[in-house]
Parts: sequence; structure tokens; C-alpha cells
Amino acid sequence: MKVVLSKGMAIALFCFGLVTNPSAAQEKKPTIERKWWKEAVVYQIYPRSFKDTNGDGVGDLKGIIQKLDYIKSLGIDVVWLNPIYGSPNADNGYDISDYQSIMKEFGTMEDFDALLKGMHERGLKLVMDLVVNHSSDEHKWFQESRKSRDNPYRDYYHWWPAEKGKPAFRPGAFEADGSGWRYDKQTDSYYLHYFSYKQPDLNWENPKLRQEIYSMMNWWFQKGIDGFRMDVIPFIAKDTTFPVITQADLDKNYQGRWDVFMASGPHLHDYLKEMNKEVLSKYDVMALAEGAGMTLKSAHDFVDADRKELDMGYHFEGTNLGYIPGYFKKMNPNWSLIDFKKIYSDWDAVYDQKGWGTIYLGNHDQPRMTSRWGNDAPEFRAVSSKMLTTFLLSMKGTPYYYNGDEIGMVNAKFNKIEDYKDIETIAEYEKVKIAGGDLKQFIEDQKTGGARDNGRTPFQWDSSKNGGFSTAEPWLKVNDNHTVLNAVAQEKDPNSVLNYFRKMTKLRKSNPVLVYGKYTLLDKDNPDVYAYTRELEGKKVLVLLNFSAKNAIANTGMNLKNAKVLINNYATVSKKATLRPYEALVLELK
Repeated sequence: MKVVLSKGMAIALFCFGLVTNPSAAQEKKPTIERKWWKEAVVYQIYPRSFKDTNGDGVGDLKGIIQKLDYIKSLGIDVVWLNPIYGSPNADNGYDISDYQSIMKEFGTMEDFDALLKGMHERGLKLVMDLVVNHSSDEHKWFQESRKSRDNPYRDYYHWWPAEKGKPAFRPGAFEADGSGWRYDKQTDSYYLHYFSYKQPDLNWENPKLRQEIYSMMNWWFQKGIDGFRMDVIPFIAKDTTFPVITQADLDKNYQGRWDVFMASGPHLHDYLKEMNKEVLSKYDVMALAEGAGMTLKSAHDFVDADRKELDMGYHFEGTNLGYIPGYFKKMNPNWSLIDFKKIYSDWDAVYDQKGWGTIYLGNHDQPRMTSRWGNDAPEFRAVSSKMLTTFLLSMKGTPYYYNGDEIGMVNAKFNKIEDYKDIETIAEYEKVKIAGGDLKQFIEDQKTGGARDNGRTPFQWDSSKNGGFSTAEPWLKVNDNHTVLNAVAQEKDPNSVLNYFRKMTKLRKSNPVLVYGKYTLLDKDNPDVYAYTRELEGKKVLVLLNFSAKNAIANTGMNLKNAKVLINNYATVSKKATLRPYEALVLELK
């Protein structure tokens, strides 16, 4: 998008190094539109597993406050906080019973105010998790809604009267029977829930409900938060006639996928435009869509500035790579790097001229980044973790980085279902059990690519009991490797994964080419090496990443003799086309 720069903005760009002459900037009208959320590195905190200060085995807000200096030291700009609202905790806070209170396990609103103040004092921004596709079934709205068919809150949710017969199938992700409808005897009706029956879907077709949500969002912004990450926001709009959907319908219109269907509801973009007008446009904030069902074709509908909807969305194509259909998150360990490169290159191309993208490799819903995309064997864990960090922080788009990945935490690989706490894993275990499937194999599958709890084990602060996370038994077991893999040990090692992350955030901030520069894929058919350049205003950077456990050759056709090494993840510096196992090399080309 072209913008006409004011004199002040032109000078700012000059100081930032994006142009060499302020007056020339006004004449050229550069296409770069600077935004703080484009230049930010976002650090996601899963509060339940971050730091416990009151000895109940559950992380809390005071624990985050206690670690604010550590968070600031990482070089990040924004903290995305998973839900901390009032909740009965059926889905670890994604089932909200009170949007304007704090879950008792996490603390009080006074604790939240202190956290926000402490972050802003350190120049950090806070983004909350907005969960408004559904609420908890213990929310007062739903409690009223289920009382009678003529209750004023009835239309805050989606109900189907039983006398019309059973409603057409919709998937319920966290249910053993897979159904998104739940029969409620009190009013002889079914209610819709795309996830757990404890998470009934809100009826966005009701303008009163929408105004309740906008009022709540304004309340949080007036407290001073800096944005929302919006949980499954593409799912909010429904066709309330609930027609029968066949697999043939899905294949013809929605790429064969339920998530694409659910992200294609009528009036979705009307609601997002209304949200922008009523709330987002009033503040200097960021709005991120969890882009469930978002496709290459539909992405611009969410994020183009001229549409006045949201700022960014993140897709699932990358993290879905290698999952085998017909199984619950069973991963093929032999996923193809060529496919990986194509996915990220295709998504970069979507935003080449318009809009803005994101980049991430792990979060609270995913296995640990190093176990999933790197190599968590002891000899490769650190170097492959650094390589993945290099990828995340050298690609175009706002990087989202999950807490614990900065020290290279890996999957816990629990051996029995009793060790898992996640509602999704437990439901899928029951599905396999009901079907007479191989339960032992199911547990093995969860160790690598499946269970969300792999990414939720408590943060490993030190080598003491419970990894320094809590003085009590943690809500979820700490990974046994915390005695050797922890933050305290890595603070002392200049070559640690933690200190490499700090170097990489610093490199990104000091090189605008890594934020705004054009991305070009090189050597696309190389099965082991991911190579690309970033270019901006005459500066060109080459990124070489070996995704394999063997030496690999990068075929770039470039003479690297005079290139300047900006960062390298090995103790000894190299600028050769032959890369060591999981080597990452960023070079400034002369």
C-alpha cells in the first residue's frame, strides 16, 4: 500500500535506515508502512505453566511479575498472554465464565493492574487472548439461556428444538462422539459447541450479544492493554438454518475441510468490520486472528488495511504439515522440507504487495518447536533449536515465539494417559478406546506430534525440584530433563540457546531488512537446506538453514568469500556453502 509520508515520518524512516535521504523519501513515496506490531517480536506466555509464587502448583500473575526483568532481557516487545479470565477451567481458561475478572488461581485484578504497569514501565506491550466464539457453560449468559425458550438470553447461543429432529452434523473437536451438538433436557433442545460441550458457541447473529462483546473489549482497552489475539475468530459467523453438509459439499466448496467451512460463515466480515468500527479503530492496538480455516485465497479478507478489519492472522498450514489424516495429530516424522519451504514461500507471496503476515513454529496448542521441527536428541537439541530461532527471526512477518522455546524445551513424552491433563488428548484417547483401537500406539503418537500438553509443561527455571516452577506438585509434570536444561544454567553460558535467542532478537531489531525486506527463496528443491535472501534499500542478506542431521550443501550460486557473517549457531564461525548439521548462517552480501 502506498503512503505519502509526512516530513516527520520521512525523517523517522531515515533514522531507522529504511531510506538514505528524508526529502527523497517524500519524493519516492515508499510502499513501506511502518507499524509497531510489524516490527515487534511477540513472546507468548502460558500463565498456568510459567511461574508459581503461592505454592499451589499453578502459575500465576505474580509469577510473571517476578520474571519481568527476565522477559525484558530477551529483547522481545510484546507479551501475548493466554486467557486469565474467570473460568471453571474445563479447557485451561478457554472456557470463560466472566470476561471482566481474573481466574482465582492466577490472582486478582490488582495483580493484573500491577503486571500491566510493570510491563509498560519496561517498554513492553501486553496482548490478551480474546475468546468470543464460545463461552463457558457456566457463564451467566448461558445459565440464563438454558432456563427457557423465551428467556431474554436465549438467543445469545445457538439452540435447535428437538421437535425438529436431530440437527445436521457439526463437528465438536473435544467430544468422544465427535458431535458439536449437545442435548439439553431442560428445554428439550440441542445447543451448538464447536469444541467441548462445556464451551457453547455464542450467537453473533444477535446484535445484543455483539454489543456486549464490544463493551467488554473497550473496557480492557481503557485499562491500557495493547491488543487482542482472537481465538478461532473466523468461526464466529454461522448459517443459522444449519443445513446438511456432505463430504461432497466440503470437497466442492471448502477444500474438503470442516475448518474452512466453519471459517466461511455469512456476515463474518460484517462483524469484523463492525468490531473495528466499534472498538479497534479507537486505539493504537494490534488485532491478531487465530486463522483457523484461513486460506491463501481468503487471507486478505481479514487483514488488508483498507478493509478495516484486523491487522494480522496466522495460518495452520505450516504446523499441520506431516499430520496424517484419520489419526489424532499423528505425525509423519519424514515430513518434507521442500513442502515446508513451499508453504512458507506461498504465504510470504500472499503479503508481498499488501497486508501483513506472521511466522510461528509452536504455541500452547502445538508440540515443542525443537521436538517437532528440529531434533531433540541430546547432541542436536541446542543447535537445532538455534537454527529454528534463526528461521523465525529472519523471515518476513511478525514472529510469535512461545515461552520455553528460548531455552530449547522439548516434548515431555509422557508414558501413560494419566499424565495428560488436556481435554483434547483425553477425548481422543476415548475415541480410540471406543473404536477398539491401539491405545498403546496412541500414547506413542502423542510423544512426538500430538498432545498439546507437550507444549504446556512448566517452565524449567533451574535444576531444583519441579524445575524452580513451584514449591508444590505442579498441575502438570515437569519434564525430567530440567536438571540439565534450564534457564539458570543457560544464563551462564554465552553459547547457550537462551543467549543465542537474545542475539537473534538484537540482530533483527538492528537490521530493518529482516523486518521489511523482500523475501526470495533459493535452491527450492534442496531436500536439506532452506536458503533465502532478504533485500531492502540496497542491502541484501542471505539466510542458510540446514534442517538435517548431516552435512548439507547450499546451492545458491553465490560467492560468499566477501560476505559478512551476521550470526552463526556454531561456536566456530563459518561462511561456507557446506553446512554442518542444523547449522544456521546469516550473511550480509557485499
